[in-house]
Amino acid sequence: MSGFKKFLLRGNLVELAVAFVVGAAFASLVKDFTTSFITPLIALLGGKPDYTRLTVEISGTKFPYGVFVTSAITFVITATIVYFLVVLPTQKLLERLDRKQEATERECPQCLGDVPVQARRCRYCTSEIVPTTEMPR
Repeated sequence: MSGFKKFLLRGNLVELAVAFVVGAAFASLVKDFTTSFITPLIALLGGKPDYTRLTVEISGTKFPYGVFVTSAITFVITATIVYFLVVLPTQKLLERLDRKQEATERECPQCLGDVPVQARRCRYCTSEIVPTTEMPR
């Protein structure tokens, strides 16, 4: 039982559970936003306020394609919101943080392999290189 307890309380599993719950709540929020605002705006242009009722009948069988259309619109809007409000700002923040850090590796001029900044010899091609601490500025 102790192994199972350690597994459940590991940091990654707890973070994943929190991310799942927040993601589900966010998806519900975006779906409600789409239903309340986006679908009526599209209805102004297209004339159909409720896409979930759209069906096509073939040989007496109904295919409710409107449900799929509504879900597709919700997916596109969710992906757009996540990209512009979460992914893009996070990338910009990480780029700014990475600029302030000093480089710990550099390219070897001979083989283009990554070597430590203070290395005097490349670990891949063994050519001699001048450490950046001794390079003229």
